[in-house]
Amino acid sequence: MQASAAPAGDVQAAAVGIAVADTFEIVFDTLASTRKAANLAREQRIALVIGGTLDGEEQTVQYEGLADRLTGAELPSFQQLYFQAFPDGPDRLSWPGITYIRVKPRWLRYSDCRSDPPLIVELDAQQLADLR
Repeated sequence: MQASAAPAGDVQAAAVGIAVADTFEIVFDTLASTRKAANLAREQRIALVIGGTLDGEEQTVQYEGLADRLTGAELPSFQQLYFQAFPDGPDRLSWPGITYIRVKPRWLRYSDCRSDPPLIVELDAQQLADLR
C-alpha cells in the first residue's frame, strides 16, 4: 500500500505491486492519469507499508522515501527488475500512459512480530546510504 499527498493536503492511498532493488529502491508501474502519478509529480514524498498480517506472515516494512518517474537510461534496468517480480508487466507496455515510479528510501522500519519480543530494525537516511 502506498500513500501520497493530494493537492489540498489530503492523503490518498492505493495498492501497488512493487519490486525491490538491492539498494532498497522500489519500483512500481502505474498510469500517468492516476491520482498517485499526479500527486508524486507534484510532491515526491511517499510512504509505503509492505507485508502481511496473516498467521505466519507478521512481517512488515514501513517505508518513507522520495519518488520520481523513471525515464532515460535508468528505465530499462528498473523495468527488468519489475518484470522479474511481475511477468505480466511487459503486457502493459502497450497501455497508453504506462509509467514507472522509482522510490528512493529515506527511512524504513522492519518489524517481525513472529517472535516475542518482536524484532524491530529501523534505518534512517544515513544508515541506508551507508549500505549502498
